Amino acid sequence: MSPTIHKVGIIMNGVTGRMGTNQHLLRSIVEIIKQGGVKVSPSEFIIPDPVLVGRDAVKLQKLAELSGVPAFTTDLESVMSDPHYQIYFDAQTTGRRAEGVRQAVKAGKHVYCEKPTAVSTEVALELYELCKKNNIKNGVVQDKLWLPGLLKLQRLIQNNFFGEILSVRGEFGYWVFEGHTIPAQRPSWNYRIEDDGGIIVDMLCHWRYVLDNIFGKVKAVSCLGATHIEERIDENGKPYKSTADDAAYATFELENGVIAHFNSSWTVRVRRDDLLTLQVDGTKGSAVAGLRECYTQHYGNTPKPVWNPDIPQPINFFEGWSKVPEQEVYENAFKVQWELFLKHVVKDTPFPWDLREGAKGVQLAEKGLESWAKRCWVNIPEL
Repeated sequence: MSPTIHKVGIIMNGVTGRMGTNQHLLRSIVEIIKQGGVKVSPSEFIIPDPVLVGRDAVKLQKLAELSGVPAFTTDLESVMSDPHYQIYFDAQTTGRRAEGVRQAVKAGKHVYCEKPTAVSTEVALELYELCKKNNIKNGVVQDKLWLPGLLKLQRLIQNNFFGEILSVRGEFGYWVFEGHTIPAQRPSWNYRIEDDGGIIVDMLCHWRYVLDNIFGKVKAVSCLGATHIEERIDENGKPYKSTADDAAYATFELENGVIAHFNSSWTVRVRRDDLLTLQVDGTKGSAVAGLRECYTQHYGNTPKPVWNPDIPQPINFFEGWSKVPEQEVYENAFKVQWELFLKHVVKDTPFPWDLREGAKGVQLAEKGLESWAKRCWVNIPEL
């Protein structure tokens, strides 16, 4: 019996950027094509057929050659009107996203997009309602849920390893070079508030879905932002004033009583296991997870320190922790969610990570900024 093949046209808008190129195109869509598509059953497959869209034809041509995806265009209108393309994916800068999504809904395309989904909660909710009203399937990228380290944490929770979870401590970030001597490794718009930059807007969207999905619904936030580096060098070698926050220190109260604190910074030097680490402490045990690895310490292996600064520390606190073994096969987190969305579009399988979930992330970022401005705790109302 010959297999059933669903060829799905995807408009990939804004994929010449770092994340769009590496995570969404090369490590997700191209890899799905190489493996023969998304396997629905032994005889049924979904094969993506992307077209690369952007404003710079030279960049698009180079990306087409790099990826092996032949179709590219600077004319978004032309592919929006082509019925072959069923999905619109948006990885543009945040300020351009709403216009692209509205255009896609008008053209009857299903929508999948990067976060933040909009520059305000109001607009983010509007996009969700627009999709809902027009029966458009929609989704937002929430990639960290499929990171191996966080999946291992989820398995520990499922097996009640922690007992009662008390707190979550997140450390995220690294030193982003200013550009005066060593070139910056992030785009300059990230550090300009007028271009929708800032680490609060960027990272609190992530922490919302991580907390909501793994540890408990966010009830309130207290956040302090900072612009530690006041001048940086842009892509053309010109100095510019940093007007957006490059560090955020946020505490979250969850509805189940868990307290979470996340330090997010592009001005920190790393002396920890990974660029992101999460420490979860519970009554029966603790765990520290990075992007891929996870280490646990059970109640029975917990040392009993005594404070005495007059002698060298007799306890090596890195001992007594056990590495969680590789019990599953882990794929690229972006690729996993792409496959789930493609199944959702073609086979109508569940996909709870919709634009309403994306709006929750925008909401938390806005409340974080409000908390910083008012220097107080801010409650997070239901959307």
